[in-house]
Amino acid sequence: MSSLQDTLYNWLTIKVVADVRVDDTAAQDTVNLFYEVLTEEHGISEITVKKDEQMYEVSYVLQGEQKRTRFPVELIDVMLEQMEAEPEKFINYPKEEENDEPTN
Repeated sequence: MSSLQDTLYNWLTIKVVADVRVDDTAAQDTVNLFYEVLTEEHGISEITVKKDEQMYEVSYVLQGEQKRTRFPVELIDVMLEQMEAEPEKFINYPKEEENDEPTN
């Protein structure tokens, strides 16, 4: 299991991408996976995010206690910026429908 800090960092980084790329199925699936790890493995709830010019602040409840952690904007936004700079490297493939037969 990853540390809570590492999982928050990974979740927030992909959440920023998923919020902008709402049709990106990989980003949506990944943000949901990290959210499940945060809530089920780490036991946190009531996760909120605030952003100012320099920092992201993630607030959450852990074992009944309000907690918060901060991450520099440039550290979190780097993946989104890379995707925007080189979109040809980050193609979104549509999710296969359950009734669709795989193509070989």
